[in-house]
Amino acid sequence: MRRSRSEFLDLPGICLHLRRWGKPNAPTLFLLHGWMDVSASWQFAVDELSRDWNIVAPDWRGFGPSQWLKRPYFFAEHLGDLEAIVDHVAPAGPVRLVGHSMGGILAALYAGIRPERVERLVSCEGFGIAPTAPDMAPQRYRQWLDQLRAPPRMHVYPDRAAFARRLLKSDPYLPPARADFLSRHLARVGSGTTRAGEQRHGVIWNGDPWHKAMSPYLFRLEESMAVWRQVRCPVLWVAGRQSWIVRDYASRPGDWEARRACFAELREEWIEEADHMLHHDQPAALAGLIEEWFA
Repeated sequence: MRRSRSEFLDLPGICLHLRRWGKPNAPTLFLLHGWMDVSASWQFAVDELSRDWNIVAPDWRGFGPSQWLKRPYFFAEHLGDLEAIVDHVAPAGPVRLVGHSMGGILAALYAGIRPERVERLVSCEGFGIAPTAPDMAPQRYRQWLDQLRAPPRMHVYPDRAAFARRLLKSDPYLPPARADFLSRHLARVGSGTTRAGEQRHGVIWNGDPWHKAMSPYLFRLEESMAVWRQVRCPVLWVAGRQSWIVRDYASRPGDWEARRACFAELREEWIEEADHMLHHDQPAALAGLIEEWFA
């Protein structure tokens, strides 16, 4: 297992943790984790890379060792953090981005907002969330106000082994050894809520509970598509064949194809025997696609 090292980046109002692997003088590769994930979960894919890389994997604000704000988060804040990280690590020249889920969504948006800053992009199941309609707004605002009265809490597990069993239950392609590793990074010791609603001390997810709060603003697919049409770099879409994300898109005929069509240069690849967390399920296959794409 390749050893990582930690750095911290102090920005106005936030301190971010950057996990680094590889040689500082090698080509730089950014790995962006998804929602309720952490940078350390890229470890399996990093171990499968054959070339020398200077790997930078941030923990988004409110996740892992990065600062937790203990208040609602807004998606655009992560875009600001991404630009600050890119400015800090690679101020000159375009960058290579790999993002999973939320990280893939952020990478694709950034490539459209700052097309001159991105050389090539890999989006692992980061294709945008389900579309919304304006008539959903009244209920969304009501839910938002209700959350402010009763802030979200994390579910508590008795120990890390129980947390690992929960990961194995939700992902049939995850080997037990990887689940054990993830239980030491995706989870931390703290106070949470049992299934019966009781407050208890134990092992909880390693993210600010406020990330579970619903945004008051509706996701507007049309805005994301307008940004994607500004992407100039080649884009690789990677999907798990057994992913629930794929099933969700299949429930809306034409949605997948419409999103794909926004990108000027896009290639689609599938990984077999992989659910949504494909970097956990099939890291060797994903690492091979990444290195081929950036070669």
